[in-house]
Amino acid sequence: MNANVGSIDRIVRIAGGLGLIAAALTGVIGPWGWIGVVPLATGTFRFCPAYLPFGLSTCGIKK
Repeated sequence: MNANVGSIDRIVRIAGGLGLIAAALTGVIGPWGWIGVVPLATGTFRFCPAYLPFGLSTCGIKK
């Protein structure tokens, strides 16, 4: 399992995931906010399975 989530992508995923979870916990949005666990996990592990079929990667160029 190679990392395919870059630095900026990782920060956006973690912040968005935490924001959705926080909004669900405070009752601002409904229980669908728990979907924030997905971007939080993909940002934490630096791997997004949805990128695989398309061959995408937001990681920098490896030398």
